[in-house]
Amino acid sequence: MRNLFLPVAFAGSMLALAQPAYAQYNPNEASRFVQPLELWPELQGEIALHNGDYVLLALRGERSTSPYSYGRRSLGFDTRRVSAAYEHFWNERWSWGGTLRYESGANLETNSYYSKLLVPEVLLRHRSPIFGGLTFGQRLSVERQVVVGRQPLGFSAPDGQFWGRLRVDVERLFPLGTTAAGLALRPRLSYTASTHLRFQKSATDRDERTIQFTSLRGEVGVRLSPVIDFTPWFAYQTVYQQSLVFTDSNGNPVSGGKGNYVYPTLGLDFRFTLLPTGGKADRQQLPTQH
Repeated sequence: MRNLFLPVAFAGSMLALAQPAYAQYNPNEASRFVQPLELWPELQGEIALHNGDYVLLALRGERSTSPYSYGRRSLGFDTRRVSAAYEHFWNERWSWGGTLRYESGANLETNSYYSKLLVPEVLLRHRSPIFGGLTFGQRLSVERQVVVGRQPLGFSAPDGQFWGRLRVDVERLFPLGTTAAGLALRPRLSYTASTHLRFQKSATDRDERTIQFTSLRGEVGVRLSPVIDFTPWFAYQTVYQQSLVFTDSNGNPVSGGKGNYVYPTLGLDFRFTLLPTGGKADRQQLPTQH
């Protein structure tokens, strides 16, 4: 009997060791969730002024390839954006400007649906050559999101939020034609980080991550002529959330906490530029990602 017990005990021990070990849920470690592909086409009209400044008008649609549209798509898009911008160049490296954006539909950054927002923004931009023909750019901006209308269903974005955004990018222009203003390619890589600015936090405000949104974008701009260019691009956009932690009957955390929601995004910007007669000869035309 003793000789039988030892093999059985040994086999039982090996089976116990072979069982998968389940790590305890840690709400301080962020969980990563990859979302369905987003499609963001944009149509732009740029008016170049005599002094080198410009006015930009843009229409953009945003649509998820997810089969769930929440029943609120309009014109085939989950979100519609109309924006206007003006930018003034102090010199070849520094510029400043402002934008005004109206959007209707889902808001990816605030994870809200069916909001209608009016968003004014002020920006400061710096661009300078570095090495090998590369240009390094920085864009710092502050905007205020104001809710101007709510749809009857879903959650609306919080009213009166301030957001700060910092974007850095590097690019190079490759002329392919016989003239400087002819056919050219403009490969570019950019990274944007955004945060909700709260000047005074109240006891009822929910916890938030330091950075709530980032976007890593790669693109190749194609200039067909001085007045027509388009830019196909792909980006990994990530929303960083902090939700309530839920526990089981023993007080152990089982869900909630930090979540990183990744939105692969495919876009196409098409821009038409109106050039004035006798305009500034050395005018800078910025990438389509304003």
